[in-house]
Amino acid sequence: MTGTGATGTGTTGTGTTGRPRHRFDPAGPVTGLFFLVLAGLFLAEGLSDERVLAPEVMAPVVLIGLGLVGIVRVLTRSRRRHLR
Repeated sequence: MTGTGATGTGTTGTGTTGRPRHRFDPAGPVTGLFFLVLAGLFLAEGLSDERVLAPEVMAPVVLIGLGLVGIVRVLTRSRRRHLR
């Protein structure tokens, strides 16, 4: 007996193309936004004659941001495993 997936095709997790359907991963957009903000800071500094953030501030911001992205990734992965 086959279950009805989200697409209603009769097979769980596959669409009309036969490929498995992937769940939304919030770590992807969070990582993308983090790097977009970081790129914006570098662009603003490159376009202006002034420093936007000092290197002493930029290094911890990058490391803390990557740590937060890693935490989001771990939490969503463990939650996804518990929901199965």
